Amino acid sequence: MMKTDIAPTTSSLRPPSEIMRLARMGSAHQTRLSFMRGLLRSLRREGWRFDRPVWNIDDTGVGHAVYRATGPRRSYSLVAFAHDLPDEMRSDRVIATAWDATFALFDGTPTAEDIDRLSRNVPKQEAGRITDRELSLSRANRSVRLWAHVVDRLAAGEQPDEEQIEAVGYLMRTTAVYGSGKFGAADRAVLAGRTVMSGPFRAEMLAVWLIRSFSLDLVEHMARVKGGECATQIAPDMRRRLGIGNSTGLGMAPFLVHHPALLDAWMTARETAIARVRALPSATAPERAHFMHCVAGAVRNAAGWRSEHPIQSVKLTALRDDLARLEAHLATDALSQPSPWNALLNWSETALSIEGQEQLAALILEPYGDLVDDLCTNMATDETATARIEGTMTVDALRALIARDYAWATAIDHTPADRCARFWYVSEEKLEPRLGQRHEEPGAEREEPLDISRAVAALASALNDVDGDTLLADFLMRDPQYRHTVRRIQTAASRPYSEIRDNLIDGAMLPIDMLRCKLAFFGATRFDPRSDRWVRICLYRNAPFPHELADMPEDSWAYP
Repeated sequence: MMKTDIAPTTSSLRPPSEIMRLARMGSAHQTRLSFMRGLLRSLRREGWRFDRPVWNIDDTGVGHAVYRATGPRRSYSLVAFAHDLPDEMRSDRVIATAWDATFALFDGTPTAEDIDRLSRNVPKQEAGRITDRELSLSRANRSVRLWAHVVDRLAAGEQPDEEQIEAVGYLMRTTAVYGSGKFGAADRAVLAGRTVMSGPFRAEMLAVWLIRSFSLDLVEHMARVKGGECATQIAPDMRRRLGIGNSTGLGMAPFLVHHPALLDAWMTARETAIARVRALPSATAPERAHFMHCVAGAVRNAAGWRSEHPIQSVKLTALRDDLARLEAHLATDALSQPSPWNALLNWSETALSIEGQEQLAALILEPYGDLVDDLCTNMATDETATARIEGTMTVDALRALIARDYAWATAIDHTPADRCARFWYVSEEKLEPRLGQRHEEPGAEREEPLDISRAVAALASALNDVDGDTLLADFLMRDPQYRHTVRRIQTAASRPYSEIRDNLIDGAMLPIDMLRCKLAFFGATRFDPRSDRWVRICLYRNAPFPHELADMPEDSWAYP
């Protein structure tokens, strides 16, 4: 479909009061706008080429390799180090000090001197240091049982068991992918203006995609070592079914709170895409067929998605029921009526759970790349624009913003113990966000300012005795402790999706909802929470490998 002049108004977008609640954010699904899908489209359209100029891995699986992506003007190289890790040292926790593999994404093609420097630092991760020639730093561990199974089968000249491939979905999972200046890596500003890298987290997503290739190459290498001439390679279709896993903990959760303007950009792009499709007066036969194909893919994905976490298990059962209900509804020729996509989402609001509603909202975008893919360019933002407080605003004007945008916050009573049961802080050892129990643990004096609803309520109360004509500059000179809160309120004034509309220190708050929201924008699937604070996911499952990118139809892999 060719792009139309459809330009939804702000009022046609789903309201923040609905979208910015943790229960719905924690039911997000990957879409056409997800960062890894946008990256692969950009690489394909620009005709990037890929090779592996270095493979220096010995028969024990130890050594290094280089994977290079070469574009019209630049190149990037994943420098991968494979290690011999004893089983007792393998851990997905951030406190780990050794991993099965470590990686750096290098800006350009590394020299032998660069690789030597990286070999002395990258395996140490946080304990080492990289330079601004590196765009990301990461590490990964093997999925031990599946890894051993695949090596044994390939060494014997046989293909791995399909059920085991389906159940796990990856051979390695990353436990951190650092970028944007951390540990000496290049700052985000270095990538500004580079076409393929201009979107959020593009460097990290490129690194993860190339790590996936490394994991498959390494397992096949080890199978050849074990089986010699009897060994075989993984069949292409089965190979694509293996993505790259990720284990993500609490450290990622505060990102959405610390970057309100960026969160708004992501949400606005997604909601605008949904609104554009909802505004279409009809759906053509090819568009309906494409959508039905994706629904069938979503059904297969839900059937193979496993989780033992009690909350996710309930949501998975609901999702499978929702998709069966959706298929039955579509069998009534629902897509032939006027404004079919709007009617379908309206139907879902009462017929489906939140999990199913968000899956459907993602699915309706699939036939309409020409209509929505341009929104990927709107998902980065200049956060410095929100740094300056407008001191000439009056107290009355600020009160009006609080009443309009933060009534949800001032309505919360934060005095009961369970409403302020938690506090966010940063650990000294790993400099990672943590969540403490306010009434059970020490350390609340080091609380990070993530208690947004409580802070806004406190500010509103402090303004009660202030004359309405008082300038904020004068008010904040006297009470500077409110500067952070005033800045957030002014940021939200023109960015309606910038604030999570829930109490983030409530005892019942689930950090995994924030994790899932962010990871869905990355493109994650198969969310498997292991507690309320960390989750395992899969990235790039079914995606083309670098040597297949130019030949596979664009975006055909998301719902195969």
